[in-house]
Amino acid sequence: MDNSTIAAIATPGGRGGIGIIKLSGSKSLSIAAALFSPAGSESASHSDPSRSSKARTGDDFESHRLYYGHIIDPGSRRIVDEVLLAIMKAPRSYTREDVVEINAHGGLVAVNAILELVLRCGARIAEPGEFTQRAFLNGRIDLTQAEAVIDVINARTDKALQMAAAQVNGQLKRAVQRIREFLIELLTRTEAGIDFPDDVPEIMDFQTSRQEIVRQVVNPLRRLIQQHVDGNVLRDGLKVAVVGRPNVGKSSLLNCLVQKERAIVTATPGTTRDAIEETLSIKGLPIVLVDTAGLHDTVDPIESFGIQKTLENIQSADLVLFMVEANCGLTASDLKIFEQLGDKPRVVVHNKIDLVGAGRCIDLPDSWKPVNSVHISALYGHGIAALKDLIFESGFGKKPIDLQEAVIPNLRQKLLLEDCVRASEAAGRQLGDGIHVELVAIELQEAIDALGQIIGSSAKVDLLDQIFSRFCIGK
Repeated sequence: MDNSTIAAIATPGGRGGIGIIKLSGSKSLSIAAALFSPAGSESASHSDPSRSSKARTGDDFESHRLYYGHIIDPGSRRIVDEVLLAIMKAPRSYTREDVVEINAHGGLVAVNAILELVLRCGARIAEPGEFTQRAFLNGRIDLTQAEAVIDVINARTDKALQMAAAQVNGQLKRAVQRIREFLIELLTRTEAGIDFPDDVPEIMDFQTSRQEIVRQVVNPLRRLIQQHVDGNVLRDGLKVAVVGRPNVGKSSLLNCLVQKERAIVTATPGTTRDAIEETLSIKGLPIVLVDTAGLHDTVDPIESFGIQKTLENIQSADLVLFMVEANCGLTASDLKIFEQLGDKPRVVVHNKIDLVGAGRCIDLPDSWKPVNSVHISALYGHGIAALKDLIFESGFGKKPIDLQEAVIPNLRQKLLLEDCVRASEAAGRQLGDGIHVELVAIELQEAIDALGQIIGSSAKVDLLDQIFSRFCIGK
């Protein structure tokens, strides 16, 4: 591992109340000592040649304390900014290295001036995710916890944050480790059976081992895989495409749901030429709402391009809100659009009920049933609560996941869990035959390696680089 001292701005760019420059590595304390002067001692500390070597190396800093003072440019003796200095000595830090956080005033000039001084004193700019990567490489967290950090940063709702926090706390790691420890113990017995074939009956009970694989490996892994399917929408959001012919009120619905004038609404059909995407939260479920161009026959090349984009958004959507006009009844275009949706999950949204007389509604064709439908007025907000309920149920079902208990793998982890299931089931089949113990060992090793890639004990360098490159610089 690279042992250089790294530094980065850990707060978003632009103006703000505070800006943080973070350092990690063996030179962190000495760099801090070279630049920091406690309040009231700036001139003495940087002009006195007899200043102790202990002070210059930073050994006199106490861990987990805040120091108030100023950052001084060693060359010009100029005060750069008033700061709070946070000291966290190894191993009690985020990276298990010496860590220093310089809490300065927010603003690009101040934080960049301090970062430049830090780099001049011997640090280098951190790569994206390098602080968290060092935490992983130094054994403070495993790979599942490292991946959960980026989920915490990217969380768009309280539920997504709650799920990510559970993973940071190590719930998935503990679940995987329990299964992996069982497989390692079984592999140990299997290899003993290979080394001492005459003693196999005493070392292994094939039938019992096969049942244990199902009970302690396959069934728990299948539950984890299903929890990815059920709960991954919390991490990535439910993509909902609003689809229909021109001028049925798609843009009005988008504006109503996001509570702002996000899309242009006019009486002229075809106003929306390209997809407009907005994110909102419904009962803590992140919704990626896409307002699409109206589907209709046209020779206009720009409209044709927008329609093609609409068809692409239908294919990638988790749910389609198919809008029709309650005051006009179904048209031939509506019937054609419905067929274009294929088997995509959908809700038929009858809009403009404010223009319909009491008790009137559109009769849906028998070929459309069963299908969820709701009556709304996007203009006046009628029926929007019922529509939100249907969106939530489509994404989460009527019995939401208990986030206090759930362990929800990401896609990378889910694919490795599936690899482990396949190898474990193959090992079980070989145990059932009771003949080729060597093949059982091969399958068990593959299952163990798959779980090792999840927690990082057997992850390859290029995989680690790919994972940590998703992080921002400074985390």
